[in-house]
Amino acid sequence: MKKDILFPKVEGVFIAITQKIVENDEKIFEVYLINKNQYPLQNVFVTSNGYGVLDTNEVKTSTLRHFLGDIEADSALLIEPLDGLVLAINNEYWLSFFHNNQLFDKKYIFIAGSFIEEHLVYLPELKLKGLLHP
Repeated sequence: MKKDILFPKVEGVFIAITQKIVENDEKIFEVYLINKNQYPLQNVFVTSNGYGVLDTNEVKTSTLRHFLGDIEADSALLIEPLDGLVLAINNEYWLSFFHNNQLFDKKYIFIAGSFIEEHLVYLPELKLKGLLHP
């Protein structure tokens, strides 16, 4: 049963939404997984979905499932491109991976409207500015 499974705390693993400005000042948004640990993550699996209210209508995106395989120590990997329109709703990422035959699990939620210039930080792993979720 799930209640019998021990889920230790996830540390050193982050999700970031980044912004790149390309030609014609078009903004491109991408979501990355950043592993700042000195060990690899094994069998990494991420689900993503969005939900919230837009123009008084409740909306929910499809749930996407991403099997990323193994993530090297001190590295970053693209999870998915992101349409800028969904930044107006909550974006949820559920991460699962193994390390030393132990299952780790964590939910990251980016709150609607939180992707604003004041919240963006420089992410040296990606050489981009973005919103980092610890």
